[in-house]
Amino acid sequence: MYSYPACGTCRKALAWLRERGLEVELRDITQQPPSPAELSAALVQLGRKRLFNTSGQSYRALGAAMVQAMSDDQALVALAADGKLIKRPFLVLPDGLSLTGFQPAEWQALLDPQP
Repeated sequence: MYSYPACGTCRKALAWLRERGLEVELRDITQQPPSPAELSAALVQLGRKRLFNTSGQSYRALGAAMVQAMSDDQALVALAADGKLIKRPFLVLPDGLSLTGFQPAEWQALLDPQP
């Protein structure tokens, strides 16, 4: 799980995972952003809008119009270069699926699918 130590949402997500007996390898998203391959897979799965931290300073510095004008390849390069652009927490599952942000119902559905 890519997170940011000062992020309350990241801490909530980590606590939620641990309550369910799920341990994760934590990575500081600002020091070690997700790889281009992880971001590309998430882009396909979640869509571009779900990858960007639209409330962050890095996003505001670029501007919404600039981000919207980027091609998907340009967006992936920007995201890989600046972890603060990425919506957090960013969870990569062993099967390659990803989750961004922390929405307990969505995480529950993907992590514990009912038969």
